[in-house]
Amino acid sequence: MKIARVLAVLLSLGGAPVLSAEAPHGAAGAPHALSDRLAAGPRGRYAVWVFFQDKGPDALRLATSTVSPRALARRARRGRVATVSVADAPLTAGRVDAVAAIVTRVRHQSRWLNAMSVEATPSEVRALEALPFVARVELVRRFRQRRLEPGLRAAAEDAADPIRKASALDYGTSFGQANLVKVPFLHDVGLDGRGVVIAMLDSGFDNLAHPAFATTRILGTRDFVNGDEGVADGDIGEGSHGTATLSVIGGFQSGQLIGPAYAASYLLAKTENTESETPVEEDNWAAAVEWAEAQGADVISSSLGYLTYDRPFPSYSAADLDGDTAISTRAADLAGERGVMVVNSAGNEGLAAGSNTLGAPADGHLVLAVGAVTPGRVRASFSSVGPTADGRIKPDVSAQGVSVKAAQPDRSSGYTLVNGTSFSCPMTAGVVALLVQANPAATVDQVFGALRTTASQARTPDNLLGYGIVDALAALRVIAPQRLP
Repeated sequence: MKIARVLAVLLSLGGAPVLSAEAPHGAAGAPHALSDRLAAGPRGRYAVWVFFQDKGPDALRLATSTVSPRALARRARRGRVATVSVADAPLTAGRVDAVAAIVTRVRHQSRWLNAMSVEATPSEVRALEALPFVARVELVRRFRQRRLEPGLRAAAEDAADPIRKASALDYGTSFGQANLVKVPFLHDVGLDGRGVVIAMLDSGFDNLAHPAFATTRILGTRDFVNGDEGVADGDIGEGSHGTATLSVIGGFQSGQLIGPAYAASYLLAKTENTESETPVEEDNWAAAVEWAEAQGADVISSSLGYLTYDRPFPSYSAADLDGDTAISTRAADLAGERGVMVVNSAGNEGLAAGSNTLGAPADGHLVLAVGAVTPGRVRASFSSVGPTADGRIKPDVSAQGVSVKAAQPDRSSGYTLVNGTSFSCPMTAGVVALLVQANPAATVDQVFGALRTTASQARTPDNLLGYGIVDALAALRVIAPQRLP
């Protein structure tokens, strides 16, 4: 029945290929390498990417309807891709229908990659490979976080209370994490993230009624795990991690916690399934990046650093972290080309002899990967290290990732101390948002370059802390000196 439906769709497109086991690969006549490997492996269905050859002659006209005016304005200000392009065009409807008629389930569509993520059996993969408009079929790579965040404490009231500089804001015991990267100086000259849109990609967001979020402006939410708009608990996935990361970047409760970008607007995307032993698939992440960019996000903060897992088939290795291989990395760089500042955790894998311990998409060319230090400015032992497989320094910069104060998700008003590059990342992304507010026309290269060249070890960067601890004040002098007295 499925094959008959496919033939009907293809006839409407002007042709009907042979869908036998002997049919050649759609684009180049290559052998059925993937379907043969799947047939030799465990039975069941697999998550695969189906890449199309092109989008047709009308693609550019159709592309204009997919990107918001705000996203277009951002691209024009600071994107390498300054306007709508063919990459923004939706997938050809007839091709989508033909693929959907074959497979078990459609997961996501990617305009930028001109591809669909689907679930299919080996025989269905063989039928996909035979379609004349299919360039190739690849496995969706799977990720599992080998090490969870390295622990947290149940209360923050006994946190060290460092000496404060004079400031109009009362940071409470969150002052140390903000001051380590010089955020209070930017707050004092009127920078707070206002007018900047930040997309948070995480496992979900619980307890948004917490006092830390009383003034937080949420523009939109999307659950890419369950396919709905809810990002709290209730279906698949648990949101305590996202609650903590959101509070670190954008929380505001005077005397308790003030995040760097407390006046920014937020898009919340739930991309990770935390309730299953099944590894998380990166197509959720890539789909969320496209959604956030089209909605007009200026900054993406992602604390989802994963390492590879996809047995018995080949998976990403340290050698694949070259900035050009992983789907999530490619999606992040495509967002960067469109003027989005993508900030990602470096990971919590620590040191490994002779190898980087990064996780995609921290290896991206246009991704600011963030390592972690203690309140005493010493590298956290769990912080992942570079270089990338092609020899670039990673992480790029570092911020506090030990004893970071955050909203506690399972209490109505409590706070906790958390550890991990998951928390040095939003602190740094908040700094990025302040720099974007100060100079909205500054490009990704200019903002990230300013952070690198002004960080604590900019003259002697390494693959432990990158260019060093972020110095927001020094970076502001580079990006927007007119904002300083």
